[in-house]
Amino acid sequence: MAIIYHITRRTDWKKAQAEGRYTADTLHSQGFIHCSTSRQVIPVANSLFRGNGDLVLLSINESLVRPEIRYENLESGDKLFPHLYGPLNLDAIVRVMDLIPKQDGTFDLPREVEEPTQGKAKNN
Repeated sequence: MAIIYHITRRTDWKKAQAEGRYTADTLHSQGFIHCSTSRQVIPVANSLFRGNGDLVLLSINESLVRPEIRYENLESGDKLFPHLYGPLNLDAIVRVMDLIPKQDGTFDLPREVEEPTQGKAKNN
């Protein structure tokens, strides 16, 4: 089972549960939902969400995702990120974890996240 991750505000997750699907602001503004591999989660969290204490990390089973998933880097970098091109169906979310910043505002990977073994990771 290939797992990808998405960081979101707790309030947005609660809204998704009430609506029965998850849409991010970027789905409307950029046309896709940003996701990460397990190795990308913490660099993304520390870069974009440092110090934010109202976050959850969605663990998503790729094989259950209904919208198209593309691994791409739209900023001409060498790391490919999974992007979802449509609303995320909630039955593809296999776990929701609190993403709590440390005292300095940075994050550690939750213990529940399994890191891929070396050589099996997709272009992270």
